[in-house]
Amino acid sequence: MNKISYAIKIDPVIVNRVKKFCLEHGIKQGFFVEKALRDELARKELSEDLLDFKSLRSFEAGAISFEDYLKKRAR
Repeated sequence: MNKISYAIKIDPVIVNRVKKFCLEHGIKQGFFVEKALRDELARKELSEDLLDFKSLRSFEAGAISFEDYLKKRAR
């Protein structure tokens, strides 16, 4: 997988905590930061999905079953 550099400014206290944590746990900082960003994006996307689900819940009564939907597509 190709990697690119992504320069951002971060509080030095956080940088030092990340460095210390990675050193103590024997993991690379790039891996740790990439995983943290990936996990946070997944949490935010799930949160948005849940809000969409909640806002669309009122339409559920008019929905057809998935099985019926598949039968109609097969025609």
